[in-house]
Amino acid sequence: MSAISLQRVSRFWGTARAIEEVSFEAAAGRLLVLLGPSGCGKSTTLRVIAGLEEVSAGRILMGGRDVTRLPPARRGISMVFQSYALFPHLSVAENILFGLKVRRVRRAERGRRLDRMAELLGLSALLARKPSQLSGGQQQRVALGRALISQAPVCLMDEPLSNLDAQLRADMRREIRAIQQQLGITMIYVTHDQTEAMTMADQVVLLRDGRVEQDAAPPDLYAKPATLFAARFIGTPPMNTLALADAVGGAIIRGTAGPVLLRHRGEGLVLGVRPEAINLGGEHGIPATIESVEFLGADSLVTCTIGGERLTARVPGRLAADRGIVLQLSWRPEEAHLFDASDGRRRDDLAPLIVGAAQRLNIVR
Repeated sequence: MSAISLQRVSRFWGTARAIEEVSFEAAAGRLLVLLGPSGCGKSTTLRVIAGLEEVSAGRILMGGRDVTRLPPARRGISMVFQSYALFPHLSVAENILFGLKVRRVRRAERGRRLDRMAELLGLSALLARKPSQLSGGQQQRVALGRALISQAPVCLMDEPLSNLDAQLRADMRREIRAIQQQLGITMIYVTHDQTEAMTMADQVVLLRDGRVEQDAAPPDLYAKPATLFAARFIGTPPMNTLALADAVGGAIIRGTAGPVLLRHRGEGLVLGVRPEAINLGGEHGIPATIESVEFLGADSLVTCTIGGERLTARVPGRLAADRGIVLQLSWRPEEAHLFDASDGRRRDDLAPLIVGAAQRLNIVR
């Protein structure tokens, strides 16, 4: 049985649509990430799960129980907000224990849970301090401890790391994931950061304009994006998308004279290929003109133009090449993706891409 199930859930304010017919299931003991750009409905979805927003339509089930109209206190959840919301006049220990005191949990039980949570989060030496005496990462741990100490089976997290610097975010990602796995709780985590989603999640629900764009495990989301939006949103740099055009014998990249990449009309189709899948050099390939090279240390980003299209290749090490140099680009057939330009949907019915044998192009077989 799923820990959380959303069935065609919508939330409207008059004519304004926040989310519309959102459906997904979160398995018990797993970490699900709600991912998407600002304004896509991530936080609203989390708030309707928590009961902080009313559902305009649809149902929310938790453990098979319909909680759609139940208040937050009766849903069996805990929540960590984007702002840590710590009481400045209370100590770390008092902040963590606040919810248990409100629920009148026995003193001995509170002490036992506090000791375990402080050890788990590395806060044992900080229990007497006030929030103003803590670093950002320590404050985040206190907020996390306050949520987890309730032992609720479901924990909701709304962009909890957005106020931290890059290094601390990376550290906290690992800590939150480790704690979630150790405690075996179900966690729904909201973020706009694809790195957080790809490194932490068992399941990613990608939202766009209040609707579910794709629901998949991180490897599947990366390897087989369902739409152009998913292809461009996931990956750093994002997937290259090249418009195709009609030519004698099939489809070519728009603005070029060939080669033919697909024995099908190209108008209305978009070819996608990830930067890290592109190989540079060799005798055969598609000629591309270098626009710029960005050296990142372990690798380089090479921006090129092919006809009227631009694409980026990620290559290992440092590439010593000047602007204007023409290189041959290639990639394996299984690394190519096709999308419909009109609705952005993936077109697996046209794969694999093919090419005339005379051209001997190793981009496609």
